[in-house]
Amino acid sequence: MAKELKQKIKDGDVVVALRPPITISQGDFEKALTKGSYDLVYIDGQHTPFSDDQLVSICGIAEQAGLPVQFRIPHTRLTFLIGRFLDMGLSGVLVPEVEVPAIAQEAVDFAYYAPVGKRSWGGSARYGQVQNGKRLSQPEYVEYWNNHVVVSVQIESIKAVEAAESLAVPGLDYLAWGPNDLGLDLKRHPEYHLKTSDECTQYVWERVRDKGIKMGMAIVTEPEEREKYLKMGMTMFQETPRK
Repeated sequence: MAKELKQKIKDGDVVVALRPPITISQGDFEKALTKGSYDLVYIDGQHTPFSDDQLVSICGIAEQAGLPVQFRIPHTRLTFLIGRFLDMGLSGVLVPEVEVPAIAQEAVDFAYYAPVGKRSWGGSARYGQVQNGKRLSQPEYVEYWNNHVVVSVQIESIKAVEAAESLAVPGLDYLAWGPNDLGLDLKRHPEYHLKTSDECTQYVWERVRDKGIKMGMAIVTEPEEREKYLKMGMTMFQETPRK
């Protein structure tokens, strides 16, 4: 049986996400899979337009290929919509620009079913409802789901860097790294004791590594760029479809 994405992250395996446009056709998606080795599909809902139908479609295409889909939700304060997004077939969510543990806890609460969280029951497009030709009962699916869903928050500011330990709430799988917005925040605060995104990465990793939390890069990287990030504790990466 293939290892679940959630377990790969927990074990510190190197995980690579394919980051296609949400409008990609099934043919182009299948072609992209022949040019790389991927563990999941990543869709950005923060900086790109999307519709409910498009989310359902890309999740269906990915599930046929045996790949889960992670979605970056549009805004930090939309955690209450996480359950709705997951009902469309997603397997994971990433909340952008998180700076306080209360938001991280909301992400966990809305992503997991009881007793871990408080996600509402329902949704015909949910991922993994049928296993080995059998539709799972509610207790079976809840157990499956709570061992499947991947929840992450994104660090993109000095405030988030300093709060990183408290953001790593139980149920969170990894901290995603946003070097672009973090770089802008560092320019706004030249007095801060850390001067680069890489310095901040190392600083955070040293503070969270013993909490069992993992870290991942939330921007596209090339394979040859990843060695330095692996040394900083990063184990999750993204790439766009290869030519």
